Amino acid sequence: MRTTFTIFALAGWMLCGTANGQECEQTIEGNDALRFNLTEVRVSTSCEQVTITLQHVGSLPANVMGHNWVLTTTTNFVPVVTAGQAAGPPGYMPEGDPRVIAETDLIGGGETASVTFDLSGLEPGGDYTYFCSFPGHYVLMKGNFIIE
Repeated sequence: MRTTFTIFALAGWMLCGTANGQECEQTIEGNDALRFNLTEVRVSTSCEQVTITLQHVGSLPANVMGHNWVLTTTTNFVPVVTAGQAAGPPGYMPEGDPRVIAETDLIGGGETASVTFDLSGLEPGGDYTYFCSFPGHYVLMKGNFIIE
């Protein structure tokens, strides 16, 4: 009986490790109420690359309520937001800014965008922030990106 329990416990641990411990692909939703459904995204250090998929679950078009997913260090968060506002439409992101680690396209209601990026240059336990760069959205639409 004890052997059976050990096997099931080990199998459960292995499944959890695969499903939850190596979250190399994650989906986050943005809505018309200026909210992401997640305030943090956790990824495993075992991931070489991460794919973030943004789903705009609202109905308003991109020019009215556009959302994107942008990742920077927390130190660069506000400076990149400021540069994005200066860059203006269509994406409200500075072109080729080296402070931007990853970003999706700006999308409207019912649309989806993804970005895949390499984790090798990022530090486990580092201080990273993700946000939406549409004007004013970053105040509510932001979260912590955690590598563990």
